[in-house]
Amino acid sequence: MKVIISFYLLFLNIFGFYMAAYSSTMQDDNSKSISVKFEAESSIINPQYMEVVNDNRLSQYKGIALKEKASSAIKGERTDPDLFFEITLPQGRYILRTHTFTDCEGAELMKKATSKFESLYTRIQIDNERPTQRVIYVPWDVRTQTLGIFYFKGDKQSLKLWLPKGVRLDYIQIQSYTPPPIPDRVADYIPPYTPPPGRPRLWLNNQSLDIIKERLNKGENKVYWEKLSNKALTPYNIEYEYNKEITYDPELETTARYKAFYYLMTNDKVIGEEAIKLMTGYLSRVEFGNLLDITREIGRAIYSASLVYDWCYELMSTNDRKILFENLIRLAEEMEIGWPPFKQSVLTGHGSEAQIHRDLLAMSIAIYDEAPMPYKYCSYRILEELVPMRNWQYQSPRHNQGVNYGAYRSQWDIHAAWLFYRMAGKEVFDKNLKRFPYYWLYMRLPNGQMLRDGDGFNTGKPEEFYYWKSPETLFLFYTYANDSKLKGEFMRQGGAINDPMLFLLLNDPDLKADENLKDLPLSIDFGPILGSMIARTGWNIGMESDDVVAEIKGGGYHFGNHQHSDAGSLQLFYRGFQVADLGVYGFYGTPYDMNFNKRSISHSMMLAVDPDEFFDNRVTSNDGGTRFNQRHPDSPEVAMNDPWFNNGTVISTDFGPSSKTPRFSYFSVNLKNAYSDKIEDYTRQFCFVNLENDTIPALIVLMDKMITANPNFKKYWQINSHTKPVISNGRFVLENRMRERVGKTYVQLLTPKSGTYSVELLSGRDANSSFGTKYEIPSREMTRNLPETNGHRFMVSPLKPQKSDHFLASFQVVAGDQKPIDISCTETNDNYFLSFEDYLLAINKETELTDSPFPMVVPECGHPTQQVVIMGLKEGLWNISNDPGSVNFDVEVLPDKNTIYFQMTSGTYKITPRK
Repeated sequence: MKVIISFYLLFLNIFGFYMAAYSSTMQDDNSKSISVKFEAESSIINPQYMEVVNDNRLSQYKGIALKEKASSAIKGERTDPDLFFEITLPQGRYILRTHTFTDCEGAELMKKATSKFESLYTRIQIDNERPTQRVIYVPWDVRTQTLGIFYFKGDKQSLKLWLPKGVRLDYIQIQSYTPPPIPDRVADYIPPYTPPPGRPRLWLNNQSLDIIKERLNKGENKVYWEKLSNKALTPYNIEYEYNKEITYDPELETTARYKAFYYLMTNDKVIGEEAIKLMTGYLSRVEFGNLLDITREIGRAIYSASLVYDWCYELMSTNDRKILFENLIRLAEEMEIGWPPFKQSVLTGHGSEAQIHRDLLAMSIAIYDEAPMPYKYCSYRILEELVPMRNWQYQSPRHNQGVNYGAYRSQWDIHAAWLFYRMAGKEVFDKNLKRFPYYWLYMRLPNGQMLRDGDGFNTGKPEEFYYWKSPETLFLFYTYANDSKLKGEFMRQGGAINDPMLFLLLNDPDLKADENLKDLPLSIDFGPILGSMIARTGWNIGMESDDVVAEIKGGGYHFGNHQHSDAGSLQLFYRGFQVADLGVYGFYGTPYDMNFNKRSISHSMMLAVDPDEFFDNRVTSNDGGTRFNQRHPDSPEVAMNDPWFNNGTVISTDFGPSSKTPRFSYFSVNLKNAYSDKIEDYTRQFCFVNLENDTIPALIVLMDKMITANPNFKKYWQINSHTKPVISNGRFVLENRMRERVGKTYVQLLTPKSGTYSVELLSGRDANSSFGTKYEIPSREMTRNLPETNGHRFMVSPLKPQKSDHFLASFQVVAGDQKPIDISCTETNDNYFLSFEDYLLAINKETELTDSPFPMVVPECGHPTQQVVIMGLKEGLWNISNDPGSVNFDVEVLPDKNTIYFQMTSGTYKITPRK
């Protein structure tokens, strides 16, 4: 704590002013922490409007509420408070919390609420200070609300409240505020890069300033410069009421930023002074309150003020700098990550967003000359925590938080990369950061949407073309990577962002966009950190596209938060989703979210039910899926060495014979560690075959071998779909459509045999369940009437209890009423052999790679030769021969690929490892 006190006194003395609100209220380590509780009924109430109510839910069975016919005065409709407490506390800052319940009226309001903006507010005032509004109740029924940090003078003071309709105040809790502790490892940290002397230093320096000026009227930049200039030169008139807080004003913040940028580009001092006046007046009055996720709006204000501080530094008076400086630190303390900024992780969650990566980093760079400690904190968190983790994670070019949250959160990684690069001329992240956005190119579906991944909102009506977009993220990445292919995707997403200032800072108009995707490989292996493979038959986007896109997941690590328990899950798209994820993301942490949306049961994957398994306090039902993880590792070393984060191991990935247009794409993963110890061993093998046929474009083979610790743990092989499947004689017919064009998938279960298993089909509301426990779908408007909310699940379960079971299935994709092709399946002790068209696939039956010889029969098929793919072989040299000796050649099986591909005529062959 002494370090924090010294830091504050240091930067105050540099400026020559003293902030009593900070220095006098810093609590010493030896000071006594205070926590006091005030029952609502002990307050002094306004009997004209308020009454004491009896309620068994309240701590003393009594509370305070507005009278039935009384109206609320949250916006200052009356000056006399509804109730107040006379409070005497030692001088200092304190956290205020309220505990409330809703009455019938409030409960109905919260039930109808569709967003956080329909929360219930209270009005607070201490003595005659500026009153403020704070959230007192939220739609997801959290009864205790932290209202914020408030300063008490040490004398007897009056804490005044005005209550909303619909709530009953139980009590208020007042507790001493203690800033987040600074980790010991930070004390001696010396940043490898520091802000250079002189200004500017945010987004540009003296060297890049000239380059940006030269580009202002060049190419696509010109229209952005005209737009920004028009806004910067337009007066922004605002008048402030005495002793009244203002809520955040994004338009004012934007105008101030643009005026500061215009001054930087033109040296127009009049416009620069307007930027300073706007920001000093605003920052000294704005209050953000305690609305959920308000930290993002607080951060934007800090960021905007930091730009004005840096870019208009020479124009500002000492008092201007004092106002901005004081309020930057004031607002930093209100961020979720706290100040000093060690309250949250920077690796996942809200701490991995703009708070450190842009907002506080920008602040620390701007005020570095006056106070170097903030930069020390922020640079440590980015350079020593964030960068090593991302360098490791982005070995897999996809985001662990999924399509939507990944797009949002990765843009803050690239903000940090850009800010350091423009400040110090150093690329602090590994070069793999530049290839990461290809994730979204491969996730793209023909109807413009994306394969589902994590919590998200990337869905639209199935009959409409909906092109999922995140243009600002693509913009930041293509400019940083100088990648024409990513710029091409940016152009497909509209080729525009809403922030002309950011565009002018980063865009090189000489970089030409490449919108052609057809030179990219059709299949991608996502590597060891987030194991997965996507295979497709083409890059055609549009409602007339007949491309097939399939994804298999599993292996690597689990990072919690918005990542789902979906190791091993399958998705398949052809004229709509054939094999689909169910579940939609509404409010985080609801019973539906934790027990269905994020859980394995909403995905097409294997389940195994140990009736005694416990997942988490928030997971009240047992779906038989993988472990439930909402924690994240603090470093790559923790992820690799702590079994909790192990999400299985990728065994093999291969595609060929052409790497650009492969005929087959193979993925094998051991998923034992993704589950609890109810699983002794489990592998899932996936082979996607591009048949290059207009009416039967692709076929997938899926093989599972699962061994449970107890033969009585019931296994379920589950497939989910948007439309109801037709089930008959071991065949399941899935169907979907894009407008009038129907696509079908014939799922043929080859093992176990018909008659040895049961099939359960759950549809609609019954599908939104976990073994009998049904969950209500969120009421958010965006989630209503989507296919994922009214889907279907069919589950195959062996009738005979045994520890080990095989499940072998083919998924044959066909157009409309096209008849499926015949598939022949034979079995030996070691392998399954599937023959169809001119293909023969050999799939290892065991969980381990094989190094034993085995025979193989290539049947007559009506083609001169067959394409043979043998999967699951141990690395090394293998020999292929026939009995007459007319065929005898060696093939090297590569590690981590473990396949052989060749073309061969019909006959009997021997596959033998060379010892």
